[in-house]
Amino acid sequence: MSQLKVLVMVAIGAAVAIANVSPANAFSLSIGGKAAAGSGYVSNVSGSQTITFESGAPTSGFATYSTPSGTPGVVQGSKAGHHATPLGNATKYLTIAPVGSGVAGSTGSVSVNFTKAVDFFGLYWGSVDTHNYVDLYKGNTLLKTFSGKDVSNTATGNWTGSSDNVFVDIFAGKGESFDKVVLRANGLAFETDNHAYRVASTPEPGSMLGLLAVGLLATPLLKRQVAKAVKSEA
Repeated sequence: MSQLKVLVMVAIGAAVAIANVSPANAFSLSIGGKAAAGSGYVSNVSGSQTITFESGAPTSGFATYSTPSGTPGVVQGSKAGHHATPLGNATKYLTIAPVGSGVAGSTGSVSVNFTKAVDFFGLYWGSVDTHNYVDLYKGNTLLKTFSGKDVSNTATGNWTGSSDNVFVDIFAGKGESFDKVVLRANGLAFETDNHAYRVASTPEPGSMLGLLAVGLLATPLLKRQVAKAVKSEA
């Protein structure tokens, strides 16, 4: 094999090493949580923090809640044709309904903004419907959308069905994270409680710097070596 071909292969290897610093988007959804008396289900993910709505939706701190207009709808109890308490939950919870529907939480969506990137978001999802959506963002970039269809095979909005009232774990893949979650409802309604999150871990400095160093150092050196090889083979 000629020296030029060898150098080209080395250059490709360096490019791959740099690309691996930012792995492809990968997010997973699964059913998890643990039963909690009076609260339905809560997160059991190690290192996670839980948000309840007993004092309303937080507007300050690590995780803040906002809507396109008005304030997030926080209610307690059920009201036919409006909202339904997640199974086994006797506390206040968040409800979202389409804009103009004339019911509590008719803001269309609620955004959960984190001050730092997270790699896990969980929620107790009540009466799962196909018109409930969870969007994951990094800045203004949409990374992934999950709907009620991804959670339950039935997703009929059943108030008392165990398969339609579940705690949902959403994880970012290795090296991935997100800093905003948008909860949306295209129908009545999207009821959730006991939101949970986990701050994303920082990649090991040694491995990151090592890969970047390979790329940064290899580029000018390879250019010189390739130029020499081209001259010698001319």
